Amino acid sequence: MAKKLPQNLRYPRENFYGTLLSIFGVILWVALVAVMVNVFYSNPRIFFLYCLYVVAFALFAFLSALFFRAYIYGHYVLIGPTQFPHLHEAVVDGAARLGLTPVPVTFVYNSNGLLNAFARRLFGKRFVFLTSALIEVETDAQIRFVIGHELGHHAAGHLNPYKNLMRLPGHFVPFLGRAYSRRRELTCDRVGAYLSEDLQACRSALNMLACGCQRLNASLNCDAFEAQERLVPGFTGWLTLIFSRYPRTTRRVIEISKFFAQRPPLRGA
Repeated sequence: MAKKLPQNLRYPRENFYGTLLSIFGVILWVALVAVMVNVFYSNPRIFFLYCLYVVAFALFAFLSALFFRAYIYGHYVLIGPTQFPHLHEAVVDGAARLGLTPVPVTFVYNSNGLLNAFARRLFGKRFVFLTSALIEVETDAQIRFVIGHELGHHAAGHLNPYKNLMRLPGHFVPFLGRAYSRRRELTCDRVGAYLSEDLQACRSALNMLACGCQRLNASLNCDAFEAQERLVPGFTGWLTLIFSRYPRTTRRVIEISKFFAQRPPLRGA
């Protein structure tokens, strides 16, 4: 279970785009059912062939999840009270503040240099994954923000399988799903900031995703990185943005600064 995410942590218009996705998703699902009914009456053999495709796809997805679960427990490192307890404490603390029970299962894995973290649901369980490269280049304070961001996906309901299935056809509407995805990421940045309560750690954690160099971490100038946003070309910057599921990193740092400015002073602000 998870308690309802405070509305001030939701990035503006995330719910709006999510609602649009739901509306278009339902409309397209109804249209698909109508088409399938028509196919059934006009050509039953084609109808059953389509049904076979759906069953095959569902079986493939189910088996992929089963094999992925088996793989992670055998190849990734499970964080716990006796395995990287400082990371485990950050996950437990963040989950408690967000009302996530049980605490998401968290792993560290060898990413061969790729800086990343992601959240996933498998068979009703919540998971968080952190790459070795991310932990290598970021400080514990920065990693707390990243963990908070991934917990945010669970707390905000972004990984609800039933809701996502309902919205699935809506992603075929040009740019709509990507606009929603960008706002989801900004919401989770806010959740990470809420749990971290450390402005510099939050800004520099995002900055390090762009930089990726441990030696330069201590000398990061987040104000200079924010200023880069003004150098992004207008038209091509907008064009690359609307095709992306993620906001520009410079924009994410700016939004974190705004979030801290709009709420009571916090440690590190």
